[in-house]
Amino acid sequence: MDSGYYAACAGLAAQTQALDLVANNLANLGTAGYRGEQATFRSLLAGNRNAEWSPLNAAMNDYGVLGGSRVNQSSGSLVATGNPLDLAVAGAGFFAVQSPAGTHYTRNGGFHRTPEGQLVTAQGETVLGEQGPIELPSGSVAVSADGTISIDGGVVAKLRVAEFAPGTSLVAEGNALYSAPEGSALAPVSSSIRQGMIEQSNVSSVEGVVQLITVQRNAEMMQRALTLFDTQFNQTAVQDLPRV
Repeated sequence: MDSGYYAACAGLAAQTQALDLVANNLANLGTAGYRGEQATFRSLLAGNRNAEWSPLNAAMNDYGVLGGSRVNQSSGSLVATGNPLDLAVAGAGFFAVQSPAGTHYTRNGGFHRTPEGQLVTAQGETVLGEQGPIELPSGSVAVSADGTISIDGGVVAKLRVAEFAPGTSLVAEGNALYSAPEGSALAPVSSSIRQGMIEQSNVSSVEGVVQLITVQRNAEMMQRALTLFDTQFNQTAVQDLPRV
């Protein structure tokens, strides 16, 4: 079978997966603290890996497939809310939270206090301080730039904020939560806390729509290529096979 058919098939699969990624980014435009995901592609050499390839064979059978995605680490815009428990990170840091699956990290600082006094996220994950889960007694809350939380002037806890070295692989877990390799969290160096503010998604609606159109057109081209190859194979079967 013509290797072009395999190339078009691999291209269509990669563009379909990339389309899902772009659509998910656009769906999270309004999700506070959401980090957009960017598709990464890798080369896949089709055929017997033990065989010796000529330069022509390698060029014809080297296909691009989706290799995964990476999290866009750029910051979103900070919007003032006036809520003292709405917090945002200025810089590269993430809030640490405790979920049933373990420790995760988020930029969504839309927190609230439970009736028992625990500081939690909108989905109920426990917000972690440097000494563990944060308990807030009743009173007026003030949060300083270094994450120190005070109630009526008395210090009660300090937020656990983590930064990550460039290239650290963060994995999206949903609800603007991210997991990181064990031991990769670093003490904050360039991060500061902004009280009464929320960080918006860092996804650009304009860029997202442009990417969506581009990926859709690429997928359509791959579909047309597959249709042409299929038509060619059918013609070959009808015209040549009866002569055999």
